[in-house]
Amino acid sequence: MADLPPFHLAAPIKDKEQTRSFYADLLNCTTGREADTWIDFDFFGHQLSFHVKPEAFATEATNKVDGKDVPVRHFGAILPWDEWHQLADRLRNHNIDFIIDPYIRFEGEIGEQATMFFTDPSGNALEFKSFKNPDSIFQS
Repeated sequence: MADLPPFHLAAPIKDKEQTRSFYADLLNCTTGREADTWIDFDFFGHQLSFHVKPEAFATEATNKVDGKDVPVRHFGAILPWDEWHQLADRLRNHNIDFIIDPYIRFEGEIGEQATMFFTDPSGNALEFKSFKNPDSIFQS
């Protein structure tokens, strides 16, 4: 999967400086180009662009997965197993309010994965996951 081309995702934000602090300082994403109303980040090798548009936010829909309310609109990254656990610990140490606390799904089965959901300062939902066996990402 290392040869996959990077994706580009754009999303709204409420405040550029809060967003910069969250993505650069907490998630360790490098800041890219920016202007008064937008900012780019290197999001684990992908281009993530945020545009200041506070009026774009409303209550987001959720869907039941494993009995948990998963935000329908979300994005994130699939990290190596140890890196995911390090990020979960860093987020806990920063008292991040998780939508869904870090946990393991499908333990001992094909597709065993670690997952967690939380929001950025603008309310954009993020999911970070990791697969015990990276070859099982698309297996069912």
